[in-house]
Amino acid sequence: MKKYPPEYWNTSYKEGKTGWDIGYVSTPLKEYFNQLADKSIKILVPGAGNGWEVEHLFKNGFVNIFMLDFSEEAISSFKRRFPSFPDNQIIHEDFFKHDGDYDLIVEQTFFSSLPRAFRPDYAEKVFQLLKPGGKMVGLLFNHEFPFDNPPFGGSPEEYESLFKPWFEFVHFDIARNSIKPRSGREHFLLFKKKAF
Repeated sequence: MKKYPPEYWNTSYKEGKTGWDIGYVSTPLKEYFNQLADKSIKILVPGAGNGWEVEHLFKNGFVNIFMLDFSEEAISSFKRRFPSFPDNQIIHEDFFKHDGDYDLIVEQTFFSSLPRAFRPDYAEKVFQLLKPGGKMVGLLFNHEFPFDNPPFGGSPEEYESLFKPWFEFVHFDIARNSIKPRSGREHFLLFKKKAF
């Protein structure tokens, strides 16, 4: 099974078919970001789309924040909305081909855009991109959807089997402060890269 190509996502953004995009940084992530003291950490937001998390972090003093997406339309949309963001911190690339080293990787609906066959590769790639002791933070849908296209759902049990080989689970539970339409329907996660 192939990943959905950039053209699929370009069309989705052009036609406004972006129901996963709430139009601002989600509350659980915003509250997590706001308690981070070290604003020099290097952060990656893969599959960033419209980049609400990127914008929030940059406007709040995080200078080493990088957005990655392989949809040209998503990146163009972000640049139009936020022209002062540094071009050299925007990465137009396939996540699975990206090389780098980060202190923190942010997951917000990118994982759910991938067909299930790519989930083990995603978990391993996040592990590879994190520095020793690095962390992954984010939200994952904890239920299935009644359709066979992105976003794809899942279960906490599935996620545990995918991520536990690579990460220590610092926190993994139903998000307590989700936006109302997603209340009880997503897990907040904070994983730390295992040392092997």
